[in-house]
Amino acid sequence: MSCPDDPGGSCARSPTNWWYEGGAFIRSYQFWFFQWAFAGAAATIVAGSVCERAKIEAYFVYSIVLTIFIYPVVVHWGWADGFLSPWGAKRGPIFTLDGAKSNGMIDFAGSGVVHMVGGFSGLMGALVVGPRRGRFVDGQVVELYQGNKILQSLGAFILWFGWYGFNCGSTLAVSHGMSIVAGKVAMNTTIAAAAGAIIATFVSKIVLGHYDISMGLNGVLAGLVSITANCAVVEPWHAVIIGSVGGFVLFAGHFALLKAKIDDPVDATVVHGFCGYWGLLCSGIFCTDKNIQFAAYPGVNNACARGEQFGVQVVGGLCIIAWTVGTAGLTFVLVNATIGMRVPQSAEDEGLDVSEHGHQTEEPYNKPQQQMIPMGVPQQQMVQMVPTQPMLMPMAPQQFGNQGGFSSSLSPLPPQFGNQGGYPNY
Repeated sequence: MSCPDDPGGSCARSPTNWWYEGGAFIRSYQFWFFQWAFAGAAATIVAGSVCERAKIEAYFVYSIVLTIFIYPVVVHWGWADGFLSPWGAKRGPIFTLDGAKSNGMIDFAGSGVVHMVGGFSGLMGALVVGPRRGRFVDGQVVELYQGNKILQSLGAFILWFGWYGFNCGSTLAVSHGMSIVAGKVAMNTTIAAAAGAIIATFVSKIVLGHYDISMGLNGVLAGLVSITANCAVVEPWHAVIIGSVGGFVLFAGHFALLKAKIDDPVDATVVHGFCGYWGLLCSGIFCTDKNIQFAAYPGVNNACARGEQFGVQVVGGLCIIAWTVGTAGLTFVLVNATIGMRVPQSAEDEGLDVSEHGHQTEEPYNKPQQQMIPMGVPQQQMVQMVPTQPMLMPMAPQQFGNQGGFSSSLSPLPPQFGNQGGYPNY
């Protein structure tokens, strides 16, 4: 089977809009949706780096620029027929004169094309918008509120689940043996994510003195990003190493940003940018020529065995960094000079949920102010305290009395209802 725009090549993973169906080549519009999802992922990565102090109008502008200009150029380079692409390498490889001897950059599901673009764009955004108020005081790092750990866990597992759509879906087919490739991709993705989580969790105990949930969850993402480029061209035991090193990259990058006084609240730069580059390099470090061909790439050569593939991966990653840092940096500088990147100080102190979205924080479960009556005081002498704030927990209707098993001396119920919880009635 060959493609209409490449008669000598395989259509199994063609990056074009052509697909083989019913004995003929047709245009496949599902690729539009596929790339739409990837573009959205790249743009939303940036939000984590600039959160809690960036204007929503700035978010609108940079998201548009990233999705219609910055990201599509990199996609063309790496996944269409650009100079980094395995398909473009057949016409003009980076290191050799013979295109048949080069694979181009291997980025199966987007460690570089998607995650590095988002991560290094986020880095430039964080530099331009500046750190959150109170993050760095007198040269010292101040720990700020890190959010709800339960919601962080939910989000991380949703991302992990969705990653199978990105990585396994990047096979672009389930026929012609591609389901076997998809199965291998799923296995490597799972192993790398678990390895990253384990390393990050236990390293946090060593470095921070406790098991840090947030770092463990970011370890999952670090492993996922690290395996994304190479998940189809490495062996499962490689995935253990790749994900584990991703966990170490997470910690090294985290403290490197703090040392540089760069405030990235969710470590998006590290998880997606730094681990993304590590994932690209792994395609050259751990690939085998047999696995390259098994993953339906068009080249049949020994680029991995010769070491050329590693060099291509290095150059590809540097090209992505240079393009992203330059274009995203210029975008953020222009946005900051025109509409401004940062909310006013009062809005930041109030919280962007309130200032940007009109959300009013409610606290319906404050503890009531009650007088604690010493044991031995007759119940008739107890003074019923009327709470001046909402109760910690909703109270049962008074006619049911105190059935919670607690002393009635602490119950706000009128004395005539007595203690029905089975405890002594003081």
